[in-house]
Amino acid sequence: MQHWDRIEAFVEVVRRGSFAGAAKRLGVSSSHVSRLVARLETQLETQLLYRTTRTLKLTDAGSVYFEHCAQLFDGFQEALAAIGDYQQQPSGVLRLTCASTFGEKYIAPVVNDFLARHSRLQVHMEFTNRRVDIVDEGFDVAIRTGALPDSSLIARRLCDRREYIVGSAEYFERHARPHTLGELAAHNCLHGSLDHWTFDVEGQHRTQRVQGGWRANSGLALLDAVRKGLGLAQLPDYYVEEDLASGRLVSVLDQYACAHTAVWVVYPRHRHLSPKVRQFVDFLIENRIR
Repeated sequence: MQHWDRIEAFVEVVRRGSFAGAAKRLGVSSSHVSRLVARLETQLETQLLYRTTRTLKLTDAGSVYFEHCAQLFDGFQEALAAIGDYQQQPSGVLRLTCASTFGEKYIAPVVNDFLARHSRLQVHMEFTNRRVDIVDEGFDVAIRTGALPDSSLIARRLCDRREYIVGSAEYFERHARPHTLGELAAHNCLHGSLDHWTFDVEGQHRTQRVQGGWRANSGLALLDAVRKGLGLAQLPDYYVEEDLASGRLVSVLDQYACAHTAVWVVYPRHRHLSPKVRQFVDFLIENRIR
């Protein structure tokens, strides 16, 4: 069994040239350092140091032993420095998932800016509209939109988000605008990934199933369909803001718009969060994406 404290004491005595110098470096008493070296010599059954009242000198065996032990402890210090540097600098592969259109438009540019600052980092982005289990599938970070379910993931708010019920100006020339949720039954409601829409009714979050003859798991395809007057759709602000401003699309039922939705960055809870995740999340928060 090795006693590393004895070896460390011996190396420091040689390097400092005295027991007092080694004791100061190690934060212990001189007598303690002397006992550690004496026990090392007993353990090795070899004298390592010639001691006088004024000087210390290595024996031949001590010189050989010191050469090897010094390399050992130098390597140990380098290992500590390396892990400290690793803990400070993002490195490895950052795996991120996000909804397709939002990710392509807003998240990817920020990721690319972050990557340009950290040459030791690689990135794998997966844009998908399915809800990814980031723990089981090995992702470091996910960007989520809307209300979050309770989970063990840590969530930080990136920006606000609002859902609109929209139809084209042409569509509303042919159909009456709905003023209540019940009136949606008279309209062709275009479906995205879900078969229900979300609303706030008298301060309560509510989902309502809607009926229609069009469905696609693509927000851009849904936007194209509503622009062409095929029906009504519920779409987030980043799809429809320009069309609403130009009058190409018209929003209805604004009084039922969900008030507490947002875009979130979520990541698994770890006792020691890796630098790549910690610094990337901070970078996202600092560089407001919208």
